[in-house]
Formats: sequence, structure tokens, C-alpha cells
Amino acid sequence: MKELYPWLWIAAIAVVFWLLIIRPAARRQREVSALHAALSVGDDVILTSGVFATIVGAADDHLEVEIAPGVVIHIVRGAVASLRVDTAHDAADDAEQATDPDEANEVDPSTAEADDAVPTDNEDR
Repeated sequence: MKELYPWLWIAAIAVVFWLLIIRPAARRQREVSALHAALSVGDDVILTSGVFATIVGAADDHLEVEIAPGVVIHIVRGAVASLRVDTAHDAADDAEQATDPDEANEVDPSTAEADDAVPTDNEDR
């Protein structure tokens, strides 16, 4: 029985390695393959470079994506990292950017502290 202990440890380490490393990596690879197979024209995607794009054309091994109005580039399917699903948040960001940027920088004089006030020529220094 003593001669089996080293082999049991090696088997246990192999099982833990398979459970923690190999199995999750294989599952992620299946998910990525399913994502790439399911891509279609009109999908909003995020590329591996972090660029947001919309698919405007698809072929077997590559896609045509629009990254800006009128700017279409060709990429391989593997360059797609994920689908972009948070479009409601983007609409809120667009509405927020449409506000006047000068209004955001204005300071309310009633909330300014006396220590932060800059002395004028009339005041004692």
C-alpha cells in the first residue's frame, strides 16, 4: 500500500489540474466559438482591441465592420471579443454629452468657501 501513495498524489494533482485549468479553458473556447459562429449583420460588437463596431457584412472567415459613420474595415472573426449589449447606457451617455460643457465647469458662488476666494484690488491683502 505504501508504494501506491506517490501514484495517488500524482493522480490527485492531475485531477485538480484538469478541474481548475483544462476544463474551464475548454468551456471558454466553446463559448467563443459559438459567439463567432452566431455573428450576423447588424450586431453591435466589441473588438479585441477595444473598438466598438457594427457588423455590416459577413463572409466565412472575415467580417466588414463599421467603426464610425462611413468607415468600414475588414477584420477576421477572431477579432471579435464580445457582443455589445448595453445600448441603453450608451443612449444615456450620448444625451449627457449633448449638454453644454461650460455649465459643468461653473461654480456656484454661494457654495464657494472664503479661503478659496481670490483677493481683488479693493480688498486688504
